Amino acid sequence: MIRYKSKDEIQKIRRAARIVHDTLLKVEENVQPGITLKELDTIAEDYIRSQGAIPGFKGLYDFPATLCTSPNDMVVHGIPDNTVLNEGDIVGVDCGAIVDGFYGDHAKTFAVGEISAELQKLLDVTRESLYRGIEQCVPGNHLNDIGHAIQSFCESHGYSVVRELVGHGIGRDLHEDPQVPNYGIAGTGVELKDGMCLAIEPMINAGKKEIFTGKDGWAVMTTDGHMSAHFEHTIAITQDGAVVLSTAEETVFD
Repeated sequence: MIRYKSKDEIQKIRRAARIVHDTLLKVEENVQPGITLKELDTIAEDYIRSQGAIPGFKGLYDFPATLCTSPNDMVVHGIPDNTVLNEGDIVGVDCGAIVDGFYGDHAKTFAVGEISAELQKLLDVTRESLYRGIEQCVPGNHLNDIGHAIQSFCESHGYSVVRELVGHGIGRDLHEDPQVPNYGIAGTGVELKDGMCLAIEPMINAGKKEIFTGKDGWAVMTTDGHMSAHFEHTIAITQDGAVVLSTAEETVFD
């Protein structure tokens, strides 16, 4: 069941998402060769708690950390450990926070030092595909318009779209209806309406779309060992179109 949000509820999601946005800025400042994934996780948790918020992922489904940190060919859901980031790596960082009982969710893939032009293109295309999907989030469009925009853009650049993992509704729960695939047939799926809040998150592989889950039951990796990128925003659908909530820009919903 889709839970449509009031303006007040959207504002609460906005506050949580803003803290996640600011948390990822803190993380980005520290993404450099030599740092460990666990150190990034500590930075994120300390900042979230300093803002009076609660880490949204820690303890959820028994996940043990504040961040999901996923380097190189890891798609998502990596548990931060003592892995050291090296020059030329990429690392996807996914983060959530809870404020006043509402979640915010946001992810970026960062370059570690200087990366190849090939990897930079993967990051650029994946990030742009997220905004192509967000552009479809207007009342009267359909859910799969989002995924179609993401899929067609990424595949036009020779990349593949992960099928098993999707975006989602968001609110009092991190994962609410509807699921938001990053692929699909335009004009199909539920109608998008004012008050829907979604976390849109393309997960795009440089190689084939197939993935597998590692022995820890969490980390998801590409089967062919090619690199993967992940970007995500929490957005609200309003009568005037999509509003990105996981940003520094101030928005008043009245």
